[in-house]
Amino acid sequence: MRKLKNSELDRLSVDEFKNTVKTPIIIVLDNIRSLNNIGSVFRTSDAFLIEKIYLCGITAKPPHKDIHKTALGSTDTVDWEYVENTMDLVKQLQEEDIHVASIEQADNATMLNNFTPERNKTYALVFGNEVKGVQQEVVSASDVVLEIPQYGTKHSLNISVSCGVVIWDIFSKIQTLT
Repeated sequence: MRKLKNSELDRLSVDEFKNTVKTPIIIVLDNIRSLNNIGSVFRTSDAFLIEKIYLCGITAKPPHKDIHKTALGSTDTVDWEYVENTMDLVKQLQEEDIHVASIEQADNATMLNNFTPERNKTYALVFGNEVKGVQQEVVSASDVVLEIPQYGTKHSLNISVSCGVVIWDIFSKIQTLT
């Protein structure tokens, strides 16, 4: 077995990415402080052909050198938009028949491994602040709250890690539905 060279990876150009059918997942970043986390979410979103990222509240917006450092150009491929109020966005998405799923530890949350996405449904995944999590108002308004099962002592993951875990899980499940 040998490692592949970058030239062998069959990567899409920016134009090809923009014109490719996207995975029916939208990412909502609710008051994320770390610019490196924001960049990492862009990069993961590029990898899984995510439809769009919404940056809300205090979440920084590109262009910014610290976002760029981890995004590695994915701010040019993944569509994004800034919306000041996360709750206003949640209401708008639900009016568009988009299923809102907050990623949070909450009573009556559905464990991610037990969640089955619906066929032909778009999901908006809300990830919250590194310290405070997703705003309670947003959690309460969500169609579902998903929790990543954790078995160690910390019961806390970095937001970019959480995003990668959840996107991969839902992406994989959506692929089996198509």
